Amino acid sequence: MRIALLLFLLASPAYAQTQDAASAALFACGPANVKFDVKESGVPVDAASEPGKALVYVIEDTGQVADITIRVGLDGGWVGANQGNTHFSFLVSPGEHHLCANWQSSLSSRSAFYSLANFTVEAGKIYYFRARLWEGARIAPLDLDPLNSDEGRYLVVASPLAVSHAKK
Repeated sequence: MRIALLLFLLASPAYAQTQDAASAALFACGPANVKFDVKESGVPVDAASEPGKALVYVIEDTGQVADITIRVGLDGGWVGANQGNTHFSFLVSPGEHHLCANWQSSLSSRSAFYSLANFTVEAGKIYYFRARLWEGARIAPLDLDPLNSDEGRYLVVASPLAVSHAKK
């Protein structure tokens, strides 16, 4: 019994440090309690540009799995969400930015999946990222990867626009 207690006491600080480190790594995401409603828009929208800003597209690729919501954060705040092979876009200022994708689920085992990316933005450019769900993956089945402009433009045209709103 003493050995078990001793092991528990020795392991507790290491576990706490691991949890703190994992939480700190997710600084690009928004608050955990913010959830999104997502609808497909029947009307394609030309993404507006703004002088001095860049445009970022995030395309969700969940394959055959439908109705999975992936919320996207930038520099500590949620900027929107996709659901089921859709895309959305947002404007960003030049400089270094940190992007986060998270599987929004009521199941804690799924809502624990995050993927992160950082990138440096230049004004007037367009950036594309794909949030991809890997079916059957054993660990971290969610990836957030930059795409080249040809692949990005193709996936934007091939997927419907997502319009998301934070639930109240």
